[in-house]
Amino acid sequence: MTERDAGAGRILVRRNSGLYGYERALARAGLTPVAGADEAGRGACAGPLVAGAAILADTPSRRITGLKDSKLMTPAARDRAYDEIVAKAVAWAVVVMPSTECDELGMHVANIAALRRALHRLDIAPSYVLTDGFGVDGLGVPGLAVWKGDRVAACVAAASVLAKVTRDRIMVAAEDEYPGYDFAVHKGYCTAEHQEKLDELGPCPIHRWRFENVRRAASLRENAVRQRDRV
Repeated sequence: MTERDAGAGRILVRRNSGLYGYERALARAGLTPVAGADEAGRGACAGPLVAGAAILADTPSRRITGLKDSKLMTPAARDRAYDEIVAKAVAWAVVVMPSTECDELGMHVANIAALRRALHRLDIAPSYVLTDGFGVDGLGVPGLAVWKGDRVAACVAAASVLAKVTRDRIMVAAEDEYPGYDFAVHKGYCTAEHQEKLDELGPCPIHRWRFENVRRAASLRENAVRQRDRV
């Protein structure tokens, strides 16, 4: 068993209790409903930060088929899980924070703010909150930051799917608005392919200027334009 401080006493979570183990342990302690929250896009240098929040029902008819950490699922499996979560969740919410606000706040502050907003948007107020990696204050209820929470808690895994699918769809649409960057492929993350396009074209309006590689690419682009104009 794993013993955790739940903020209102200690709870025991059996290691083999499955993905709903945290929710069941908290329910035994009288802490229900339990909401989970997670984000997508924290490490990307382009596009929005997206946060999801979810409260799930632990009944056979409303469990989400194949639910797990969204990063471990295929795109098709994530889409199927997304549709199930929207249909079966007790409550769910998604918040999209644009790249400009990420630049204004800084990524860590933006991350916490997005998670907080998603949790506040839930139609049903939770009695307890589980978040992936980072604790979130200002919720008015106790909570626990769980390391790799999207792999061990169903509500956090559901939140990760909501956030990931929403963000991926936004980035696929961004390919039409900002052609040439291949946003539909790398989704704005700092891949070698993305960097090549960024260096060639310079930043576009959805790039995050707090990222050093974006500022460097802008400088390279400006120098190239100056040299061209001198010819």
